[in-house]
Amino acid sequence: MSAVTALQYRARSPRRRQHWRRDGGLAPVLWGALVAVGLTAAIDLAAVTEAAAQSYTYNPRPPRQKAPPAAENGQMLVQAVEVDYDYNNQRVAAVGNVQMFYNGTSVEADKVIYDQKTKRLRAEGNVRMTDADGKVTYANLLDLSDDYRDGFVDSLRVDTADQTRIAASRAERTEGAYNVFQNGVYTACAPCRNNPKKPPLWQVKGARIIHDQTDKMLYFENAQLEFFGVPLAYLPYFSTPDPTVVRKSGFLMPMYLSSTAFGSGFEVPYYFALAPDYDLTLAPRITTTQGVLMQGEFRQRLLDGAYQIRASGINQLDPSKLAGQPGDREFRGAVDTKGQFALNDKWVWGWDGVLLSDRTFFSDYRLAQYRDALGSFLNPSTEAISQLYLTGVGNRSFFDARTIYYYGFTAADVQKQIPVVHPVVDYSNVVNHSVLGGELSYLTNFTSLTRQNAQFESLTNRFDSTALTLCLATSPDPMSRPPCLLRGVPGTYTRFSGEAKWRSAFTDPYGQIWTPFASVRVDAIDASVGNQPGVSNFLNVGDNQALRAMPTVGLEYRYPFINVQPWGTTTLEPIAQVIIRPNESYAGRLPNEDAQSMVFDASNLFSVDKFSGYDRVEGGSRANVGVQATTQFDRGGAVNVLFGQSYHLFGLNSYTVADLTNTGLNSGLDKQRSDYVTRVSYSPNSTYQFTTRARLDETHLDVQRFEAEGRANFNRWSVALTYGSYAAQPELGILTRREGVLGTGSMKLASNWVVSGGARWDLEQNRVNQYTVGAGYVDDCFVLGLNYITAYSYAVSNATPILNHTVMLQIGLRTIGMTAMSQNVSAASQGVIGQ
Repeated sequence: MSAVTALQYRARSPRRRQHWRRDGGLAPVLWGALVAVGLTAAIDLAAVTEAAAQSYTYNPRPPRQKAPPAAENGQMLVQAVEVDYDYNNQRVAAVGNVQMFYNGTSVEADKVIYDQKTKRLRAEGNVRMTDADGKVTYANLLDLSDDYRDGFVDSLRVDTADQTRIAASRAERTEGAYNVFQNGVYTACAPCRNNPKKPPLWQVKGARIIHDQTDKMLYFENAQLEFFGVPLAYLPYFSTPDPTVVRKSGFLMPMYLSSTAFGSGFEVPYYFALAPDYDLTLAPRITTTQGVLMQGEFRQRLLDGAYQIRASGINQLDPSKLAGQPGDREFRGAVDTKGQFALNDKWVWGWDGVLLSDRTFFSDYRLAQYRDALGSFLNPSTEAISQLYLTGVGNRSFFDARTIYYYGFTAADVQKQIPVVHPVVDYSNVVNHSVLGGELSYLTNFTSLTRQNAQFESLTNRFDSTALTLCLATSPDPMSRPPCLLRGVPGTYTRFSGEAKWRSAFTDPYGQIWTPFASVRVDAIDASVGNQPGVSNFLNVGDNQALRAMPTVGLEYRYPFINVQPWGTTTLEPIAQVIIRPNESYAGRLPNEDAQSMVFDASNLFSVDKFSGYDRVEGGSRANVGVQATTQFDRGGAVNVLFGQSYHLFGLNSYTVADLTNTGLNSGLDKQRSDYVTRVSYSPNSTYQFTTRARLDETHLDVQRFEAEGRANFNRWSVALTYGSYAAQPELGILTRREGVLGTGSMKLASNWVVSGGARWDLEQNRVNQYTVGAGYVDDCFVLGLNYITAYSYAVSNATPILNHTVMLQIGLRTIGMTAMSQNVSAASQGVIGQ
């Protein structure tokens, strides 16, 4: 696959947010609507999540201001044009613009009669009753007891505090807890401003709607879901919590899905709101070929944090459907858990844990928490991570300690080649007072990991098993090593690194800025390298200890020249940096686990150590020189240009040393005079931004790396375009040039409509290999989104990425539920997802 590296792997999947679930409630209505319009056919659960493309949420509504609570003193205040007292019958009648206030509730009407004998309140004509919670009831006739426990209302409309609405031809209230609406209508959409009588975008009608205020439940009889007054679904009976409920036991969105692994499956989750601080969800899935898959999730929120535990398992009736695959077994299951707790305002600890019967269980059964690798447009996730961590953040310090276990899902992953980290500990601190006129900081890193088997990678074809056998030559001569890299060293590797840094800066009378700096770093390394075939070509096997020290002194010089013009200010700043240090000890003769990524560009031109991790340390003396120009325009906008080069002065150039992974080779630093690096950024205003980055060969000015990015953000639309071109790096196993264009954009067509899209064009193969297009409608009560997506995923039977084509539909009704359905149009497995 020819791909654009920086474009393909730049994105990162967001962490899954822990949320507290509300009962699906009216979700059966939405489900019925989807069934009614035939949208449940050929849906792929594993194909995509909402984050895969443009995901939509309801437009926020401004919160209503709550009125101050009224004193419940038992007194009634009445205002009207005329008040009649019938002392014989003990009646009080108020006529004309009546306003009555009693125990936090107000009643407005044309006429109000209060019968002191029966303690009944009767309001007639343009009735409006507002209770203490902000609920407003409109009616033509209202007859209630004075404590509002019993009565009836004709031509009713209720507006709740959370901006939902119920209307009915008649409503009856009994025992102060039950409201029965005849010919009721429920919606969470605001009425049309120009035509309030026009049907709302969606509404649920019921022959009877019963509201149990004690249990806070709504019961619908003979209900139908309508869009713009057109019925789309019918249900004889269902129930749901009322809109004031945040958590309540009940059924969640049903799910239908199918796969070659289990045939067809139907799943109906049930949510148990056991207590205010913990809940349980059970989701049995009945499959046609493998039996019943049981799933459960328990969550609890404590004073200082929260945790959750999920478990699933099945005793497969027909494992032969997965013959030759990891799922060819009777029992399959998984347990995963996560949690995080605060020790105080600076320290948190937590965990993520996954235990699996086999690596394909999640993908075979399309389990929602580990859906296939389309969580984002460009970055698939192909592993589960179990970890235990402790993190602390101070005013000038940071601490992080964690143990990590990676579980690979793809066929390219060999679990015994994946290291177990036990642990990695980072600490850094900046001394809060001046030391010798400068800033003193220090950091430490402790890393310990174990790997069972060596991980080799062929430089000719990384997935060619025949080529990988060449890596197993037993010659002890490192110069005769085969065309392979040793990505992972077998055995146990432990390293402790500590570094102290000092830096100061002063400006002389001529405006020159001098920044002397010094540091000293010490690494203590203990490696027990397994004597496996081929490893001796790269390292000495057995127990190895090393103590590595790297003292560094340097000086950075800047001389800014400032030119002020009527149109703006330009600063021209030559920069020179000289670094003096000894050679890198044990260069290329130690394991390299965390410094395998090496990119030289303008961003790290003036970095003292350009390696990305601790296992390699830059040695030899070096000079980094460049010039930077910045122009600030008076009317807004700025231009920044940086151009520079790095020179190896004397000693051993660390970037010419071929270590286990050839890190540093083909980097542009592996010669006496490095490649040229440059960056140009231009932002004329807050709307536009343009950036280019390049690395040019020092001899012939051939382009080794080039990226150009442009962005524009307007009120109604935004667009971004990125071009990348990267030369081949054969010593790193990248045999061909990579070149491509990535474009994304979105446009708001109207107040509620938006379209979006993105595409990646592989210029080497001259084809578009990834793209997404979508459109959505969003308002304060309804969401509709449709996306067509192509993205890479990793099939278990193939170690190379496979391009999948997916259609995703997202529908949401406020207070009812949100559902997302997706169809993989390039595969046979189907399903539907909802929440």
